[in-house]
Amino acid sequence: MRKIVVVSHPSDWHLQIPGVEIVSVKAYLTDPLYHDLKNVRIFNLSRNYWYQSAGYYVSLLAEARGHKVIPNVTTIQDLKSNTIVRALSDDLDDLIQQKLSKIKADRFTLSIYFGKNLTARYNELSQKIYGLFRAPLLRAQFTFRQKWVLQSVTLISMKEIPETHFPYIQLFAEQYFNKKRHINSQPFKANFDLAILVNPEELSPPSDKKALQQFVEAGERMGFEVDLITKADYDHLAEYDALFIRETTAVNHHTYRFARTALAEGIAVLDDPISILRCSNKVYLAEALEKANIPTPKTVIVHKENKEVLAQLIGFPIVLKKPDSSFSQGVMKVQNEEDLKKALDQLLEDSDLVIAQEFLPTTFDWRIGILDKKPIFACKYYMAKDHWQIYDWSKKDSCGTFETFALDQVPKSILDLAIKASSLMGSGLYGVDLKESGGKVYVIEINDNPSIDAGIEDRVAGVSLYDTIMTRLRKDIEKTIPPL
Repeated sequence: MRKIVVVSHPSDWHLQIPGVEIVSVKAYLTDPLYHDLKNVRIFNLSRNYWYQSAGYYVSLLAEARGHKVIPNVTTIQDLKSNTIVRALSDDLDDLIQQKLSKIKADRFTLSIYFGKNLTARYNELSQKIYGLFRAPLLRAQFTFRQKWVLQSVTLISMKEIPETHFPYIQLFAEQYFNKKRHINSQPFKANFDLAILVNPEELSPPSDKKALQQFVEAGERMGFEVDLITKADYDHLAEYDALFIRETTAVNHHTYRFARTALAEGIAVLDDPISILRCSNKVYLAEALEKANIPTPKTVIVHKENKEVLAQLIGFPIVLKKPDSSFSQGVMKVQNEEDLKKALDQLLEDSDLVIAQEFLPTTFDWRIGILDKKPIFACKYYMAKDHWQIYDWSKKDSCGTFETFALDQVPKSILDLAIKASSLMGSGLYGVDLKESGGKVYVIEINDNPSIDAGIEDRVAGVSLYDTIMTRLRKDIEKTIPPL
C-alpha cells in the first residue's frame, strides 16, 4: 500500500524513510492527482488540526476519498475533549501508576513519537496511548492528585519537536513505516493489509499451522499483504484494512475487543463482534433457535428456581453446557440426580443461567461451514473412542475421525437447516453442528470462528476454500471505498 506523509511544508520533514512520499497539505487538498488515488495510506502531520483548518480537511477529505488516514477525524475530535480522553484511558490506570511512580513532580509530559518515547521505560505506556489515539506524534499531559491522572493528549507537529530528539525519531519512524511482514517469499503488489489474529500458545486453535499458511497464501492471491499478529499487536490494529480472527473467540476476551475495534475503525473483520456475541452464548442460541422454530434437542435454560425440576423436564441422561463453552469444553453429561445436583451447583456458581439438553446418542455430528449464508464445506466428525463427544479432553490428543464431503453429497435437509440456523446469527463465517436421530435433523449449536484445519475441512475444496474466505474480506473492504 502506498504511504504518503502530508506536512504543512516539505521543509517540516527532516527524516529519510525509504518508500514514504512527502506531500504538502496544499498539494493533497488541491492537486487532482491525489483525488483519484487508490490503496493509499495517509499520515497527516500538519501543523494544526483545529476544526476547518487545512490539517483538519486533510483527514476529512482522505476519509471521503477512501484513503486510510492517521489520525482520522474521529481521533482529532476525541482529543479536543479531556473528558473523552480520561474516559478512554481508564483501563490504563494501573499502568500509569506503575510507570510514573518514581516521578517526584506533580506534572509530567510524555512525548510519543510513532508510538514510542525517548526513554524506554515509557514505551509500553506510549504504545497504549497510541493505541487509543492513533496519531504519529502525540503529547500526553499527566497531573498528580493523590494519584496520576492523564489530563490531556494533544496532536503535535514536527515543528514542535526539539532538534535533539530527531536522531531517535529517525529510528522510531523507520520502524513505524517499515514494519516487517510475517511472510514475503514471493514478490507481489499488495493492495491492502490483512492481519490474521492467532495465539501460538493455544492448544486447540481454530486453524493449524498448515491452514494458516494456506490463508496467508490465499490472502496474497487476493492482493493482501498479510501479517500474523497476536494480542500484543492491538495497538497496531488500525494500520490494517482487514482482520481475520483465527483464535478461539469469547466475549469477555481480547478477541472480542479486536473485533469491536475493527468494526469501529471501519476495518473489514471476520468474525464480526455481533457474531461473537451471539454465537458465544448458548443461552442466546437456545432462545434464537426456539423462536425461529428450528429443531433442537429438548432444551431448558436452567436457573436456581427451576433446577429442582430439570430431571422431570428432560429425563436422564442430561447434557449440561456453560453458556460460553467451546470445543466441547465446559460441557458435561450427567446420569442421575446426585451428579446433576453436583454439576449444577458448580456451573451456577459462575453463571446465573446454564443450558441443559436431552442427550441424543449418535456416532457422528455434521458440521456445515457457512459463509455469506452459503455452505462452503461439509464434514462428519465421529465421536472419540469410548466417549460421547468428538473430543475427549480427559485423554491427550484424543478425538474422533472425520469425513469430508462435496456439498452435492450432503442431504439437502442438512444444508437447508444449517443455512436457516446460521442466518439468525448474521452473514459471517459459521460452523453449524447438527445431529441426525430418529429420522430427524437437529441443530446442536452454531459456532463463529469454526475450525478450518489443513487436510480436514479443506480436503474436498482444497485451496478454493481459503480463496473463498479471503475474497469475502476483499469484497468487504471494497464496499467501504466510496466511488470517485
